[in-house]
Amino acid sequence: MAKVKYNGFIVSGISLPPDVEDDTACKIAADELKRAGMSPARLRFNVYKRSVDARKKNDIRLVYSVAARFDEPMYAEIPKGRKYRITALESEELEIVKGSEKMSFPPLIVGMGPAGLFAALLLAENGYRPIIIDRGDCIADRQKKYETFSKFGILDTESNIQFGAGGAGTFSDGKLLTRINDPKIGYVLRRFCDFGAPEDILKAAKPHIGTDLLLGIVDGMLRKIEELGGRVLYRTRLDGIRELADGSVVAQTSGGEIICSSLLLATGHSARDTYAMLLERGYAIEAKSFSVGVRVEHLREDIDKAMYGDMAGHPRLGKGEYHLSDTSSGRGVYTFCMCPGGEVVAAASEDGGVVVNGMSRNARDGRNSNSAVAVSVFKSDYDGTPMGAIEFQRRIERAAYKQGGADYCAPMMTVGDLLTGKCGSEPSRVLPTYRSGLVRPADFNDIFPSFVTEELKRGFYIFERKLSGFAVSDAVLTGAETRTSAPVRVLRGENLRAVGKGNIYPCGEGAGYAGGITSAAIDGIRVALKIMERYSPA
Repeated sequence: MAKVKYNGFIVSGISLPPDVEDDTACKIAADELKRAGMSPARLRFNVYKRSVDARKKNDIRLVYSVAARFDEPMYAEIPKGRKYRITALESEELEIVKGSEKMSFPPLIVGMGPAGLFAALLLAENGYRPIIIDRGDCIADRQKKYETFSKFGILDTESNIQFGAGGAGTFSDGKLLTRINDPKIGYVLRRFCDFGAPEDILKAAKPHIGTDLLLGIVDGMLRKIEELGGRVLYRTRLDGIRELADGSVVAQTSGGEIICSSLLLATGHSARDTYAMLLERGYAIEAKSFSVGVRVEHLREDIDKAMYGDMAGHPRLGKGEYHLSDTSSGRGVYTFCMCPGGEVVAAASEDGGVVVNGMSRNARDGRNSNSAVAVSVFKSDYDGTPMGAIEFQRRIERAAYKQGGADYCAPMMTVGDLLTGKCGSEPSRVLPTYRSGLVRPADFNDIFPSFVTEELKRGFYIFERKLSGFAVSDAVLTGAETRTSAPVRVLRGENLRAVGKGNIYPCGEGAGYAGGITSAAIDGIRVALKIMERYSPA
């Protein structure tokens, strides 16, 4: 077999007790490569990923993947291991190719979520002087707007949990787990560390930053973009797009017109007026499946105990973090965005609607743990059109607002009431965290279509068998969780441009091409690389 140039190897599946130090995993990896015929002296070893295997409560393990790196890429064959899997270590460096076409105007990025933020940062670092805009505020002002909404129910529809610097992911757990397999994942994690994220995200199988740290990281990234010659404009909403004969694009914004060479649409999954504007201007947009549901809250110590048994609280295991799913009905119910030691937050962005989401800080030391319990919604559940998908979400949000008392209190049920068909029970042992407890008992059958509530009930029975205590009667449910993902996709071609349009690049979660912070950041990077491939720096 011909030799290939590799950066090194990954030795996977090394299982050790929690009390054993990481160096032991590296030693085992070195011994395995030696047995496979590779000289460990040529390699540098470090923990690549570390996860918890809690399937056996009496034998909880840490499972390691160890990276063995060459000082520089070398020609070699992948060693054939015996006990552990050995694979190639892919490069995490970006391959940047700069084109020769001159830009008449700088690129414009619409949206400061992870897709827009990483695209703008990469362009700025390579001399393209981008402009990045967002309808919401800077981090400091956005925090004030959220606090005002949380305390007094006064909503700013332009600056809230969905809109503003950092996007919707800023007020979350800062989860960086992604289901995609892309070498750029390592690049994204390292860039977060460059701006202050803890180094342990580079090793964790389920990395998270925490909202308290993410706020400063986002602020630092935006300041860096400005230092490199980019422009950052807040309270600047995209209202229209006009393409010129020479290929340039005019963005019509609430702050005036901006002419750009290329326009990156990274607006996030809640920019419903932007979707309507794009449809009006003939953009190809399709509806897609999405999910809706509720937030469930348990006591953190109960979840930790259910997952780790007598090992609960062990410092190397961290807080209990679950992911549960079932598709046996043909529809699907699953947990999503699990926040150990976190809180349920008020995530509305439209007047007259209640939306919930989850958030936790880096320490994850709050009294409750929460997650979304979401039910799949198919195009056949509404009229199959983009605006029909949005209206489906909106009807639920408005019903939640009404059932919560029409003052942005959240409707709530206990799990016991949901499963027995009753309603009206007040919180007891588990106290809701939404707006510090501003909830009202309600019947979720008055908020959701019947297939959602029936699937939620089925899910709780099934999940109880997988995680003891999940369906405990005094666990608290709040609604409505409707912004799990974009309900539409803005179609684009292989060149990543909007179908039938010029230099318009839909990207990120809002365009339907990502599902979380890391995958959105990677999609923004892909678009930025495509623009650089065409143009020379400013």
